[in-house]
Amino acid sequence: MALVRVKICGITRLEDALLAEELGAYALGFVLAPGSKRRVDPPSARRISQALGPFVVRVGVFRDQPPGEVLRWMEEARLQVAQLHGNEPPEWAEAIGRFFPVIKAFPLEGPARPEWAHYPASALLLDSPRPGSGEAYPRAWAEPLLASDARVILAGGLTPENVEEALALRPYALDLASGVEEAPGVKSEARLRALFGRLRGL
Repeated sequence: MALVRVKICGITRLEDALLAEELGAYALGFVLAPGSKRRVDPPSARRISQALGPFVVRVGVFRDQPPGEVLRWMEEARLQVAQLHGNEPPEWAEAIGRFFPVIKAFPLEGPARPEWAHYPASALLLDSPRPGSGEAYPRAWAEPLLASDARVILAGGLTPENVEEALALRPYALDLASGVEEAPGVKSEARLRALFGRLRGL
């Protein structure tokens, strides 16, 4: 099977993290943004992170939190990549990027803007207008960024049933949360197994 990078986001339970790792997840996301229904605190994220093996990338998800707070919580939780999901100015990403790789998320309400490719991040994530809602968007909206040299991660409304459509666009990676859940922050073993089974079959 060709390498398919998959991030399972909104991890709140150790058993979900271990299952995702076992099935082949490339990265796991821990939401540290206040107000999120999938939020975990840094000590809980650290407890889960420390139970994982060395070849799973731990991603902290933040929203409009100053660089000092992001860096402090990244260190406390023992995470490796910072994902910015708000209206963070490029200067904040640059400050965080001196210590951790940065993923910048952009919610799509229309086609992606080519100028986003110049944002100072290691990768760009394209999400639904309401991140975490499970809403999909026309995948063609991603094409202006997919045509650039940026590493593009597709998120927003992905499920085990529709990943083939997203993979056909040849993104850098896929990011799933609600599409493999029983409830916000509670992953479904059946849906996780269905996802990775489908990917093995493609």
